[in-house]
Amino acid sequence: MNYLRVALDLARQGLGRVTPNPAVGAVLVRDDVVVGQGFHTWAGVKHAEVLALEAAGEKARGATLYINLEPCSHMGRTAPCADALIAAGVKKVVAITEDPNPQVEGRGFGRLRAAGVEVEVDPEFAQEATDLNLAFFHYMRTGRPLVTLKSALTLDGKIAAPEDNSGWITSERARAHVQQIRHLHDAILTGIDTVLSDDCLLTDRSGLERSRPLLRIVVDSQLRIPLTSKMVTSARGDLLVVCSSVASPSRRQDLEKLGIEVLAADGPGGRTDLKKIVEVLGTRKYLSLMIEAGSKVNWSALEYGVADRIFFYYAPKILGGLQSLPVAGGIGKRRRADAIRFTGTKLHVIPPDEFAVEAWLTKS
Repeated sequence: MNYLRVALDLARQGLGRVTPNPAVGAVLVRDDVVVGQGFHTWAGVKHAEVLALEAAGEKARGATLYINLEPCSHMGRTAPCADALIAAGVKKVVAITEDPNPQVEGRGFGRLRAAGVEVEVDPEFAQEATDLNLAFFHYMRTGRPLVTLKSALTLDGKIAAPEDNSGWITSERARAHVQQIRHLHDAILTGIDTVLSDDCLLTDRSGLERSRPLLRIVVDSQLRIPLTSKMVTSARGDLLVVCSSVASPSRRQDLEKLGIEVLAADGPGGRTDLKKIVEVLGTRKYLSLMIEAGSKVNWSALEYGVADRIFFYYAPKILGGLQSLPVAGGIGKRRRADAIRFTGTKLHVIPPDEFAVEAWLTKS
């Protein structure tokens, strides 16, 4: 049995339930028998290592711990897991990756080795372990959330027709896939035009447990969002409206009286600044942001390098015409040589005949 694979599978059970912490699974093995295991959730407080130790009891002494991420060495909501492993008499720790948290970053391994615990870093599943905690790794290295630009579009890159836009571009199966991706994000952002045209909710409809509510953000420079909109009437401390400093003070007061947080973030051309929004989310420990918006906001996210990756869902349809909205509007690039470039492209097949393209924005 590959115990690192077991640890990864355990960690995966914490996805959406751990942020702002990483997803971690731990397996304790003695004499080739699993004596304890566990995975972390934010609500459960205790880290995976401690849960595995509690399950093993005295059998943890002389055992080997298999884990996807380096045990922590600092005091947070809980005591350092490295110390707990040492006190329990664990003989060896096999981990897949080092913790990129500046408060750890090899110190957990160092503390274990100093206490006589053998430490092995096995890179066999390194890429999978990194992908599992992609937003956490990105946040720890940059201090800002991982930003994903998501859109549903036709084969010719259109997201809306010039007249009737009733119905959906993609299928129910593709939309269910979107909900799975949305569940993995801490926040979601859209523009006021999308709210006015769709009266959307932008909630997590996966039905899965979350560590905290999905923060819904509306970019609305003039505070045009209707007080009777679904976004406003459904808000329970999970809605942030971002405007410019010239927005109506009375309109702002109306929203704040309803418990809606309003933030001014001035950007170029009198628009709100997406970069400032991302910075604010970083200070509040939001590890990931999904943008689901219209053509203008999409272009801003690409033009100013706010997006880190795209997740585009393609339906086997063509709208054509010059008036149908493209996925990214704005002024665009004037030369082919200046096109925004991507790397690390992945194709996600959605049977029977749809697909999603995932790719990373190339940044200078």
